[in-house]
Amino acid sequence: MTAKIELGKYQELIVTKQTDFGVYLNTPTGEEKDKILLPKSQVPEDTRLKDVLNVFVYKDSEDRPIATRLEPDLTLGEVARLRVKQVTKIGAFLDWGLAKDLLLPFKEQLYPVKANDEVLVTLYVDKSERLCATMHVYDALKNDSSYNKDDEVYGRVYEISDNFGVFVAVDDRYSALIPKKEVFENYKINQPVYARVAEVKEDGRLTLSVKKKIPEQMNEDAEFIYECLEESGGFLPFHDKSDPQAIKNRFRMSKNAFKRAIGHLLKEQRITIAGDGIRKTK
Repeated sequence: MTAKIELGKYQELIVTKQTDFGVYLNTPTGEEKDKILLPKSQVPEDTRLKDVLNVFVYKDSEDRPIATRLEPDLTLGEVARLRVKQVTKIGAFLDWGLAKDLLLPFKEQLYPVKANDEVLVTLYVDKSERLCATMHVYDALKNDSSYNKDDEVYGRVYEISDNFGVFVAVDDRYSALIPKKEVFENYKINQPVYARVAEVKEDGRLTLSVKKKIPEQMNEDAEFIYECLEESGGFLPFHDKSDPQAIKNRFRMSKNAFKRAIGHLLKEQRITIAGDGIRKTK
């Protein structure tokens, strides 16, 4: 079976021909027509026929497969945050450490990017057998982090779903989600997120919470509600029977968190609860 030279990956290839402008490389069972060039400027000194070289394979400006010993910032199956060098009529071009910039087509952008943006992308081979970037990185993110429940993590938002919540790339590497029920603000793509691991799923993916553990969070929520009470003249038209969405819109917390907080304030005799709302005690 003939082994193929694959785009977007590092491979060990054999020197099959030497020329004045470089050497040609191939797999041990590759056909003559499949050989690719490693330019002279990147050929190690004293290279001989049948030597094995570890190279990265991509396509040059004329769409011909070519080898390089330079190290790109991104390979197939990985993710990386790359800088946008320019935006043209066909898409954005990213700096990935090679002579030919990497195309990020418009259809693979989650929002219209602009020059000098840093975008999280993964690599794919398009229908024309060219390497391109995409901002749809869900399937490329890893799920083998060493994080455990209650660990503090840092990541950035890479996608937002009305159905599921806010998708976060922890360390620009690991797959994580802030579930819809935990989303209490309007997140944006690339927004930094400091969160707590609420759960590690069976498949290794992380569920995040921007809230702290319940006792600590309850105290913070109670103080926030009390500050709102003071700013509103000592009365707020909210209580334990209020609409959950109205509570979320006003206080950026779930109804359960709200009920815990006002219960805490009631126990401390700092408020009273009536049918029309809560009042600060005198």
